[in-house]
Amino acid sequence: MRAVFQHELRGFFHSLTAYVFGAFLLAFVGIGAMIYQLQMSVSNFEYVLSYSSIIFVVIVPILTMRVIAEERKQKTDQLLYSLPITTVQVILGKFLALLVVYLIPLLMICIYPLLFAQFGEVYLTTAYGAIAAFFLMGAALIAVGIFLSSLTENQGLAAGLGIAVILFNYYSVSLAEYVSSTATGSVIALIIIFALLGLLIRHLTKNGNLAYWVSFVLIAATVAVYVMDSAVFEGLLPKIMEQLSLFERFTVIVNGVFDMTAVVYYLTVIVFFLFLSVQSLEKRRYN
Repeated sequence: MRAVFQHELRGFFHSLTAYVFGAFLLAFVGIGAMIYQLQMSVSNFEYVLSYSSIIFVVIVPILTMRVIAEERKQKTDQLLYSLPITTVQVILGKFLALLVVYLIPLLMICIYPLLFAQFGEVYLTTAYGAIAAFFLMGAALIAVGIFLSSLTENQGLAAGLGIAVILFNYYSVSLAEYVSSTATGSVIALIIIFALLGLLIRHLTKNGNLAYWVSFVLIAATVAVYVMDSAVFEGLLPKIMEQLSLFERFTVIVNGVFDMTAVVYYLTVIVFFLFLSVQSLEKRRYN
């Protein structure tokens, strides 16, 4: 794992990827600090991070698009499979290298509250709590990006998928106001989601029977519950969209509530998508 970590880290800093990522993140946080802290004289640094979080839509796909897709395109992933390490160690090595690239500009951002505290009252506890949550949210998005990169050998497609997924997640709470809140609408949406889940399982495992039965059981259970008590599904789809939003949970922390459920959710997302990335590599390895 150490060899993978060092190789990935060296590759990021020998190319422009790490520098572009850091420059965009620092620039957006700097603009936010200028607007909130200097022009509007707002003492809450966490508002700066909330404003800056939209930049993840661009910088995370830039950072993660090549991490596995390029390996597949150049066929160098075959070398990884010949190393005396597991697929889990490969994914963890790449993930940790990405976290280091992300952590470097974030450590620079940690200086901002101390600087502003010299010229006014800044709530350092909430500021650094928000920075910690900002780090976890970024780590969760990076894990999502790694998984999307593992699905294709086209870096452009991986970046496009990343932008679409993160942008949807960013606006999911706003979009929830416009989706159907009826029981029928929620059931139809769940059926579509379970069908897509089946396609994903088939892609990762190449096991059509497993994919079919998982989708069939979930869809059948959903329809059965709907027939017995349709009221269960009233307003379910908007609630799901709100609960799945990484950015909405960060907003709760920005508002002064350090929600441990948000921390658990971020860690769960990280583990889940790294697990899917491992399965995606394992499928290619055995093929």
